[in-house]
Amino acid sequence: MEIGNTNSTAFGVWSNFTQNMTAMRSSMTKLSTGQKSVVDNASGVGISERLRAQARSSAMARQNVDNAISFTQTADAWMQKFSDLLARMSELSIAANDGTKTDIDKENIKIEFRQMQDEIARVTSKSTAAGKFNGLYLFRGGSGVAVQSGDRIESGSIKVQIGSDLNQTIDVDIKDLQLTSTEIIGTVTTYSYNTNNLATASTRTSVQWSEVIDSTRFSASSTNAVGKIALAIDHIAASRAALGSQQSRLINAKQGVLMYEDNLRAAEQGIRGVDMARESTNLANAQILTQVGTAMLTQANQLNQQVLQLLG
Repeated sequence: MEIGNTNSTAFGVWSNFTQNMTAMRSSMTKLSTGQKSVVDNASGVGISERLRAQARSSAMARQNVDNAISFTQTADAWMQKFSDLLARMSELSIAANDGTKTDIDKENIKIEFRQMQDEIARVTSKSTAAGKFNGLYLFRGGSGVAVQSGDRIESGSIKVQIGSDLNQTIDVDIKDLQLTSTEIIGTVTTYSYNTNNLATASTRTSVQWSEVIDSTRFSASSTNAVGKIALAIDHIAASRAALGSQQSRLINAKQGVLMYEDNLRAAEQGIRGVDMARESTNLANAQILTQVGTAMLTQANQLNQQVLQLLG
């Protein structure tokens, strides 16, 4: 054995010991975090960061969709009440068309009828409208956002970001059910008859939504009241159907975004995640080698002492 000023054997053991210690620390770090570092997989980490950002953006888009679904559900709940109120108005208009009732009876009917109209107008109309969701008006059309000057609403519709990339949006349309709405909801037809009870002529009259809920223009005893209210009931039913189709689309969009997010997270975990079983084995191996290295380093440091004993 050649002995010099440098204990090369101890240095070699120390070098291996240091590598084993580094490997052990690396395994412990991976096991404690559950993720690989950029040193372990530089290109993979770059890909995983992009996937992680898309997954987080998808999660936020899913929250947007949840909010939009809640928006449509709130609007639908109000429109169910409108249907109930209009059904009662239909009953009252039929009750008013009864010659056996006194004028007092008919006036009482008109009072209740007017209350139904005013309640619908209270929920749908003006800046004081009760129909709102998170500050947005539900039944004033446009984007639901009030214009700063004047009692008006911004034009357009509600845009909802439903994906993690640019332009992945859908529009949620708001129905205008205010007292100022000029939308034609249908026509009522009246007929003229001769003495033989044969129709000789007909008149078609257009009906606006606002007319039916305006207590200053329409009452239980108005001409063609029953037919006009029937049109209003159909209008609300059609509006609910349109809203329901939007809600159905949003629910499907939510499910799609959720699956997309799950796949992104799985892909990101596949790149960035640590194989716990393999890394546990690596840690155990590094711990054994480190313990053995400690013992060997002690033995290597004693070599020079043994040579000195021979010389003595």
